[in-house]
Amino acid sequence: MMKYLLLIGIVMLVLWLARSARPTVPRQDGKSRRAGDAPVPMVSCAHCGLHLPENEALPGRGGHYCCEEHRREAKG
Repeated sequence: MMKYLLLIGIVMLVLWLARSARPTVPRQDGKSRRAGDAPVPMVSCAHCGLHLPENEALPGRGGHYCCEEHRREAKG
């Protein structure tokens, strides 16, 4: 019985150490998140309305597009 309690204690200690070792960044709403989780602005495709991260969107004359085909159709 004692060996099971010791094993549970060691597992809990390892989990606690792993969780506390992650760097966190305070958010405006008081919660915290990991440092690499910076929010990315979302945009919608001017052709079909699909929402996607701005860094994955293709810029065009009429706005942002989700693929080259939609950007090409907007030009023509």
